[in-house]
Amino acid sequence: MRLAAAANGRAPTGEILALAVACDSLPVSEMWITEDYYERGAFAVAGAVLAVTKRLSVGIGVVNPWTRHPVLTAMETAALAEIGPGRVMLGLGASNARWMGEQLGLPFERPLTRLLDSVSIVRAALAGEPVDHEWGGKRLAARLAFVPPGPIPVALGVKGERALRAAAEVADILLLSALSSPEYIRWVRAIVGPRPRLDVLVGVSLDEDAALARERIRPFVATYLGVHGDQPITRVAGIGPSLAAQLRAGWTGGTPRADLVTDELLSRFCLAGDEKDIHAGMAALAAAGADSLVVQNRGAGDAADLLTTISGLLG
Repeated sequence: MRLAAAANGRAPTGEILALAVACDSLPVSEMWITEDYYERGAFAVAGAVLAVTKRLSVGIGVVNPWTRHPVLTAMETAALAEIGPGRVMLGLGASNARWMGEQLGLPFERPLTRLLDSVSIVRAALAGEPVDHEWGGKRLAARLAFVPPGPIPVALGVKGERALRAAAEVADILLLSALSSPEYIRWVRAIVGPRPRLDVLVGVSLDEDAALARERIRPFVATYLGVHGDQPITRVAGIGPSLAAQLRAGWTGGTPRADLVTDELLSRFCLAGDEKDIHAGMAALAAAGADSLVVQNRGAGDAADLLTTISGLLG
């Protein structure tokens, strides 16, 4: 199982760049740059990361077709590929109705269709081909002014069965969301088959005091269980509709229900505890079919130190 880092969009860009430089000297293959609303823009941060590193691959993980027109996404990605030839990955996702519809006032209609259409447009543009496609009820006719060095792998961040089946046909990588349990990874692998590659975002909190490590990550798990709500990613791991509704209400109300997140739930949805606990959790993810572990540091320590420790445990 490969090791990658996730850059936290809430962190100052200087901290992300320092982590990237450290990762460039560690057995860390990739860094994924998130773009959650309303945090730092992923493309600007990714360009800076590529500029200060020599080996590290950098992924945009993920942007959506509502706030970024697919031709603009192709333009930005092509520019990144010139900064770091052979080191760029593009992640696309459909986002969600709360961010797009309720908060940004954008129409959130037929998200899977919109996402798959954007993949076709972006791939054509990055290949230097003319783009001739319907978009938003009108005909899109465009072509990039330059052809970037390639290939540029496309990752899709999707969760449900229908979306996973469709994504498996067009994506090089599936970027599985935070809180992907071993049960969910096995479920996904059964749907998509031996390919595409499965990169799994996982929250990690490591401390010699295992109980303290669990307490530090509990609010994070409560938040993302609320974000997911009653979806396959939670159902497959044993979260019933009633508990899912309570967790969702806590998140939408601004008070994530950490009190509902037991130690048993933590062991399913994240890596928390001492080194023995982390090693056991990683082994379970690898056995379930994860190809790459994308570490989100949710503990109190330095992210580079955490990645150093994890790389040793993987070895």
